[in-house]
Amino acid sequence: MRVIDTDGISYIEQISGAGNEWYFGIDYEQGDLYEAEEIFKKGHPVKGRKLCLVHYPDGEVYTPVPKKEGCYSEKPVFFEGGIYILNVDFVKGLIQIVRFDCKEHKTEIHAELPLASVKDCYNLSLQTAPLTLTRQCVGINEFEIVWPEKVSFKMDDHDSFFLRAGEKLFFNRWYEEGEGADYKYWEDTVVKDLEGNEIETFPGDVMLMPKGELWHLL
Repeated sequence: MRVIDTDGISYIEQISGAGNEWYFGIDYEQGDLYEAEEIFKKGHPVKGRKLCLVHYPDGEVYTPVPKKEGCYSEKPVFFEGGIYILNVDFVKGLIQIVRFDCKEHKTEIHAELPLASVKDCYNLSLQTAPLTLTRQCVGINEFEIVWPEKVSFKMDDHDSFFLRAGEKLFFNRWYEEGEGADYKYWEDTVVKDLEGNEIETFPGDVMLMPKGELWHLL
Protein backbone atom coordinates (compact mmCIF):
# COMPACT_ATOMS: atom_id res chain seq x y z
CA MET A 1 0.00 0.00 0.00
CA ARG A 2 1.39 3.42 -0.98
CA VAL A 3 1.15 6.28 1.50
CA ILE A 4 0.31 9.68 -0.05
CA ASP A 5 0.95 12.69 2.21
CA THR A 6 -1.95 15.08 1.56
CA ASP A 7 -1.52 17.04 4.80
CA GLY A 8 -4.59 15.53 6.42
CA ILE A 9 -6.93 15.58 3.41
CA SER A 10 -8.39 12.07 3.42
CA TYR A 11 -10.53 12.21 0.26
CA ILE A 12 -9.58 13.05 -3.33
CA GLU A 13 -11.55 12.99 -6.58
CA GLN A 14 -10.82 13.31 -10.28
CA ILE A 15 -10.60 16.77 -11.79
CA SER A 16 -13.28 16.99 -14.46
CA GLY A 17 -11.81 16.90 -17.97
CA ALA A 18 -8.33 15.76 -16.86
CA GLY A 19 -8.93 12.06 -17.45
CA ASN A 20 -7.52 9.79 -14.73
CA GLU A 21 -4.22 11.67 -14.41
CA TRP A 22 -5.10 14.48 -11.97
CA TYR A 23 -7.02 14.43 -8.70
CA PHE A 24 -7.72 17.08 -6.08
CA GLY A 25 -8.44 17.18 -2.37
CA ILE A 26 -9.92 20.09 -0.42
CA ASP A 27 -11.02 20.72 3.16
CA TYR A 28 -14.34 22.20 4.30
CA GLU A 29 -13.37 23.53 7.72
CA GLN A 30 -15.10 26.87 7.07
CA GLY A 31 -17.64 25.66 4.54
CA ASP A 32 -17.78 26.78 0.94
CA LEU A 33 -16.56 30.07 -0.54
CA TYR A 34 -19.76 31.98 0.24
CA GLU A 35 -19.72 30.84 3.88
CA ALA A 36 -16.09 31.93 4.21
CA GLU A 37 -17.08 35.33 2.81
CA GLU A 38 -19.83 35.65 5.43
CA ILE A 39 -17.34 34.80 8.18
CA PHE A 40 -14.99 37.52 6.92
CA LYS A 41 -17.78 40.12 6.69
CA LYS A 42 -18.70 39.45 10.32
CA GLY A 43 -15.17 40.32 11.35
CA HIS A 44 -13.99 36.80 12.11
CA PRO A 45 -10.74 35.37 10.71
CA VAL A 46 -10.82 33.26 7.56
CA LYS A 47 -8.20 30.61 8.28
CA GLY A 48 -7.61 29.73 4.64
CA ARG A 49 -8.21 26.43 2.92
CA LYS A 50 -6.14 23.35 2.24
CA LEU A 51 -6.19 22.31 -1.41
CA CYS A 52 -3.89 19.78 -3.03
CA LEU A 53 -3.43 18.25 -6.47
CA VAL A 54 -2.38 14.61 -6.75
CA HIS A 55 -0.85 13.18 -9.92
CA TYR A 56 -1.50 9.58 -10.96
CA PRO A 57 0.24 7.13 -11.12
CA ASP A 58 3.31 8.51 -9.29
CA GLY A 59 1.31 9.96 -6.37
CA GLU A 60 3.13 13.30 -6.41
CA VAL A 61 1.32 16.00 -4.42
CA TYR A 62 1.26 19.71 -5.37
CA THR A 63 -0.14 22.73 -3.52
CA PRO A 64 -0.48 25.47 -6.16
CA VAL A 65 -2.45 27.70 -3.75
CA PRO A 66 -1.03 27.25 -0.24
CA LYS A 67 -3.35 27.79 2.70
CA LYS A 68 -3.20 31.47 3.71
CA GLU A 69 -5.20 33.43 6.26
CA GLY A 70 -7.75 35.74 4.64
CA CYS A 71 -7.86 33.70 1.41
CA TYR A 72 -10.18 30.92 0.26
CA SER A 73 -10.08 28.67 -2.81
CA GLU A 74 -12.63 26.66 -4.75
CA LYS A 75 -12.60 23.31 -6.59
CA PRO A 76 -10.23 23.26 -9.61
CA VAL A 77 -11.14 22.74 -13.27
CA PHE A 78 -9.02 21.49 -16.17
CA PHE A 79 -8.69 23.41 -19.44
CA GLU A 80 -6.14 23.21 -22.29
CA GLY A 81 -3.25 21.67 -20.38
CA GLY A 82 -3.74 23.61 -17.16
CA ILE A 83 -5.55 23.24 -13.87
CA TYR A 84 -7.32 26.45 -12.88
CA ILE A 85 -8.26 27.40 -9.34
CA LEU A 86 -10.53 30.21 -8.18
CA ASN A 87 -8.91 31.93 -5.20
CA VAL A 88 -10.41 34.91 -3.34
CA ASP A 89 -8.23 37.18 -1.22
CA PHE A 90 -10.73 38.87 1.11
CA VAL A 91 -8.07 41.06 2.74
CA LYS A 92 -6.90 42.56 -0.57
CA GLY A 93 -10.37 42.44 -2.13
CA LEU A 94 -9.25 40.39 -5.13
CA ILE A 95 -10.58 37.48 -7.16
CA GLN A 96 -7.71 35.48 -8.63
CA ILE A 97 -7.77 32.78 -11.28
CA VAL A 98 -4.66 30.68 -10.70
CA ARG A 99 -3.22 28.38 -13.39
CA PHE A 100 -1.15 25.29 -12.63
CA ASP A 101 0.69 24.00 -15.70
CA CYS A 102 0.25 20.23 -15.87
CA LYS A 103 3.58 19.63 -17.63
CA GLU A 104 5.87 22.25 -16.08
CA HIS A 105 4.18 22.06 -12.65
CA LYS A 106 4.48 25.83 -12.35
CA THR A 107 1.84 28.20 -10.96
CA GLU A 108 0.89 31.68 -12.20
CA ILE A 109 -1.91 34.21 -11.82
CA HIS A 110 -3.90 33.84 -15.03
CA ALA A 111 -6.38 36.64 -14.32
CA GLU A 112 -7.22 39.00 -11.48
CA LEU A 113 -10.25 41.20 -10.88
CA PRO A 114 -11.68 43.19 -7.97
CA LEU A 115 -13.92 41.38 -5.53
CA ALA A 116 -16.26 44.38 -5.81
CA SER A 117 -17.07 43.28 -9.38
CA VAL A 118 -19.51 40.70 -7.93
CA LYS A 119 -22.38 41.23 -5.51
CA ASP A 120 -21.12 38.33 -3.39
CA CYS A 121 -19.42 34.95 -3.78
CA TYR A 122 -22.63 32.91 -3.76
CA ASN A 123 -22.17 30.08 -6.32
CA LEU A 124 -19.13 31.83 -7.77
CA SER A 125 -17.21 29.19 -9.73
CA LEU A 126 -15.03 28.42 -12.73
CA GLN A 127 -16.57 26.61 -15.70
CA THR A 128 -15.45 25.45 -19.16
CA ALA A 129 -15.18 25.72 -22.09
CA PRO A 130 -13.86 28.34 -22.73
CA LEU A 131 -12.64 29.06 -19.22
CA THR A 132 -15.40 31.14 -17.63
CA LEU A 133 -16.09 32.61 -14.20
CA THR A 134 -19.80 32.41 -13.41
CA ARG A 135 -22.14 33.28 -10.58
CA GLN A 136 -25.74 32.22 -10.09
CA CYS A 137 -28.14 33.24 -7.38
CA VAL A 138 -31.02 30.79 -7.27
CA GLY A 139 -33.10 32.88 -4.85
CA ILE A 140 -33.54 35.73 -7.34
CA ASN A 141 -32.99 33.52 -10.42
CA GLU A 142 -30.00 35.50 -11.63
CA PHE A 143 -27.16 34.15 -13.78
CA GLU A 144 -23.94 36.01 -14.51
CA ILE A 145 -20.77 35.53 -16.48
CA VAL A 146 -18.25 37.62 -14.57
CA TRP A 147 -15.20 36.91 -16.74
CA PRO A 148 -14.01 37.00 -19.55
CA GLU A 149 -17.30 38.52 -20.79
CA LYS A 150 -19.88 40.41 -18.77
CA VAL A 151 -23.24 38.68 -19.15
CA SER A 152 -26.32 38.81 -16.93
CA PHE A 153 -29.87 37.51 -17.35
CA LYS A 154 -32.75 35.98 -15.42
CA MET A 155 -33.13 32.20 -15.17
CA ASP A 156 -36.28 30.13 -14.93
CA ASP A 157 -37.36 29.34 -11.34
CA HIS A 158 -36.12 25.77 -11.64
CA ASP A 159 -32.92 26.33 -13.66
CA SER A 160 -29.37 25.56 -12.58
CA PHE A 161 -26.33 26.26 -14.78
CA PHE A 162 -23.76 23.48 -15.15
CA LEU A 163 -21.79 23.76 -18.42
CA ARG A 164 -20.59 26.10 -21.13
CA ALA A 165 -19.65 24.95 -24.63
CA GLY A 166 -18.55 27.87 -26.78
CA GLU A 167 -21.49 30.22 -27.19
CA LYS A 168 -23.95 27.75 -25.63
CA LEU A 169 -24.89 27.66 -21.94
CA PHE A 170 -26.37 24.47 -20.49
CA PHE A 171 -28.87 24.46 -17.62
CA ASN A 172 -30.67 21.70 -15.75
CA ARG A 173 -34.38 22.41 -15.32
CA TRP A 174 -36.39 20.30 -12.87
CA TYR A 175 -40.12 19.60 -12.80
CA GLU A 176 -42.47 17.99 -10.32
CA GLU A 177 -46.17 17.21 -10.30
CA GLY A 178 -48.70 15.18 -8.35
CA GLU A 179 -48.60 13.96 -4.76
CA GLY A 180 -48.08 10.66 -2.95
CA ALA A 181 -48.14 7.67 -5.29
CA ASP A 182 -48.77 10.03 -8.23
CA TYR A 183 -45.74 12.21 -7.52
CA LYS A 184 -43.35 12.64 -10.46
CA TYR A 185 -40.00 14.39 -10.71
CA TRP A 186 -37.85 14.81 -13.82
CA GLU A 187 -35.22 17.04 -15.37
CA ASP A 188 -34.53 18.43 -18.82
CA THR A 189 -31.48 20.10 -20.29
CA VAL A 190 -32.06 23.66 -21.48
CA VAL A 191 -29.59 25.31 -23.87
CA LYS A 192 -29.37 29.12 -23.94
CA ASP A 193 -27.28 31.65 -25.84
CA LEU A 194 -25.20 34.38 -24.18
CA GLU A 195 -28.21 36.71 -24.13
CA GLY A 196 -30.33 34.23 -22.18
CA ASN A 197 -32.51 33.13 -25.11
CA GLU A 198 -33.54 29.47 -25.07
CA ILE A 199 -32.19 27.62 -28.10
CA GLU A 200 -33.43 24.12 -27.35
CA THR A 201 -34.74 21.88 -24.59
CA PHE A 202 -34.37 18.11 -24.46
CA PRO A 203 -34.67 15.28 -21.90
CA GLY A 204 -31.65 13.79 -20.18
CA ASP A 205 -28.30 15.25 -19.19
CA VAL A 206 -25.08 16.36 -20.89
CA MET A 207 -21.52 15.54 -19.81
CA LEU A 208 -18.23 17.05 -20.96
CA MET A 209 -15.76 14.23 -21.61
CA PRO A 210 -11.94 14.42 -21.21
CA LYS A 211 -11.19 15.30 -24.86
CA GLY A 212 -13.87 18.00 -25.06
CA GLU A 213 -16.64 15.84 -26.55
CA LEU A 214 -20.18 16.36 -25.26
CA TRP A 215 -22.16 13.24 -24.39
CA HIS A 216 -25.95 13.38 -24.18
CA LEU A 217 -27.16 10.88 -21.57
CA LEU A 218 -30.70 9.90 -22.34
